[in-house]
Amino acid sequence: MTARVLVVDDIAANLKLLEARLNAEYYEVALANSGPEALRLAQSWSPDVILLDVMMPGMDGYEVCRLLKGSPLTSYIPVVMITALVDQAERVRGLEAGADDFLSKPVDHATLFARLRALLRTKQVLDAFRLRAETAKDLGFEPMPDPSRSVTGASALLATEDDGEAASLAAILAQDGIRVTRAPDAATAWARLLGDDFDLAVLSLWLDEGEGLRLASRMRAQASTREVPVLLVADVDQRNQVLRGFDLGANDHVLRPVDANELRARARNQIRRKRYQERLRGDLQRSLELAVTDSLTGLRNRRYVTRHLEGLLRAGGATMLLIDVDRFKTVNDTYGHGFGDAVLKEVAERLRLHLRAVDVVARFGGEEFVVAMSPQPPEDATMVAERLRLSICERPIRVGERSLEVSISIGVAVAVPECTVDTLAGTADLALYRAKEKGRNRIEVADGADWARARA
Repeated sequence: MTARVLVVDDIAANLKLLEARLNAEYYEVALANSGPEALRLAQSWSPDVILLDVMMPGMDGYEVCRLLKGSPLTSYIPVVMITALVDQAERVRGLEAGADDFLSKPVDHATLFARLRALLRTKQVLDAFRLRAETAKDLGFEPMPDPSRSVTGASALLATEDDGEAASLAAILAQDGIRVTRAPDAATAWARLLGDDFDLAVLSLWLDEGEGLRLASRMRAQASTREVPVLLVADVDQRNQVLRGFDLGANDHVLRPVDANELRARARNQIRRKRYQERLRGDLQRSLELAVTDSLTGLRNRRYVTRHLEGLLRAGGATMLLIDVDRFKTVNDTYGHGFGDAVLKEVAERLRLHLRAVDVVARFGGEEFVVAMSPQPPEDATMVAERLRLSICERPIRVGERSLEVSISIGVAVAVPECTVDTLAGTADLALYRAKEKGRNRIEVADGADWARARA
């Protein structure tokens, strides 16, 4: 896994040592010897990970990390703080500044590269959602607000067979308002993961003599649990299992004896990252939905139904009903556009209610609607069209205190071999025009002459 790594340290020898080790693993490396230079490179070079020394003159690593995480241009870049400081309070201080991990000098390179791989996997997922969300914003879709930094109300699964440890860790997490569900073994943990939604899974490597790692692996293989952050709880001598856990998809870890503030900081960071990812995914889903939905009626729009018809034609054929609201211009001119919009919304709802779930009804533009169906004999398509026509004309449309008789005309076209969407729509339009000419509030099925004219 190759990536860009920015190394920040005020000591040249440390920079060169890390650069050599990273280059040997085929990472692309940039170096910065001060906080200001790191901030500049973070914005101009866009690294995938930042390795940040803590003890630097002028601007220390904590301040650099806070500034990185406080800028929308760099807040998404994972930061691993590296220091000779061994005080537990310093580790917690780094995590609370926004660091994703905190490694001590001399750096254990196996641990470093395992953490890099894990952080890069997470960042790749976040980058994909973030870039799509930015594209949606450029197209005019406003993003949802950022999630709250508070983790109160979050839910965590705690899987450990030690009753005393379970009570202690649950009490620590509860200080931040995190609701904990305990599982004493891997089987119970898996059942609860499948049955509930969790914001975090805290897994002991003691669990069922090593089943904690297998559980982490199963979580990454299951769609419903794949995005739940995994935080491992390990003994100091379980280094190899922790590294293996990172390769299997674990996100973070704490070592026993567990420091309460470190666990809280790591749990908060993982929950916040998950919620940020969920917000990005929500933005994407919402923008995709808006991109294919007509804002007035809530039906699919022309862009969507065109692609859907293309798919039907590739799969073997399609039937198209082109629908026009009769004398709609008069409605707008007489009662106003607000009244006309209300009429269109009611027409859309009646059409939707009288179609099968597998059929697609869309607003084609103005007062025109389209129904896209799989291939139907002309007589069956005509029956569907008649059901739709009656749904509109048999009952007046009420808007406020006013009631209005409304009707529709429908052109039906059943695709022929080697038909395109444009030809199908053009043929249905000719049939619709004929229905209008013959008095409106009726159905016409495209004939051979219509197909010939549409292809001309």
